[in-house]
Amino acid sequence: MLILLIRLFLTFFIIGLFNFGGGGAMISLIQNQVVEINKWMSEAAFTDITAISQVTPGPIGINCATYVGYQVMHEAGYGNLAGIIGSSVTTLAIVLPSFILFYMLMKLFDRFHKDPRFISVMDKLKPCVSGLIFAACIILSFHISWNGFLPQMEIISDNFPDWRSWLLFACAFCASYFLKANPIYIILAAGVLGLIIF
Repeated sequence: MLILLIRLFLTFFIIGLFNFGGGGAMISLIQNQVVEINKWMSEAAFTDITAISQVTPGPIGINCATYVGYQVMHEAGYGNLAGIIGSSVTTLAIVLPSFILFYMLMKLFDRFHKDPRFISVMDKLKPCVSGLIFAACIILSFHISWNGFLPQMEIISDNFPDWRSWLLFACAFCASYFLKANPIYIILAAGVLGLIIF
């Protein structure tokens, strides 16, 4: 149990250390470590955790880390108490690097915030954040394998089981992109429609 907790801590500490752009950008990093590298859970289970993290209060990345910590310890057969310990460990691990870096940066910010080199670095990070958020969308929708240099994309059937789920997705996208609807209303409407349809 201790070894698994240490692995969870180190994994989420590294994710927290190299994440830029908030929770949305963090999802692809968490998915890569949890599903692809450590194989602690399936893609479908991770997608469920991401959905729950999105609709519960708080930052999505931290929520996701908390739920993953609980799920990994619980699925390993250690029980509910170990799950709570696991969620505490992953939550601490993912926020600790940001806390340390923020404290250090605040000491230096007044001195460097007008420096052209600092401004240039911040400008270069913006496209990376957009790319990480887009990668999270692709990762949660498609299973990608490589045939030499060519990617082969396959829809994750557990996440889009039938035409009704695609219809909900299309309606949510249109409401957000074209109608500029409030995301809270979209989430509530999708939840109600999901209960009715499924």
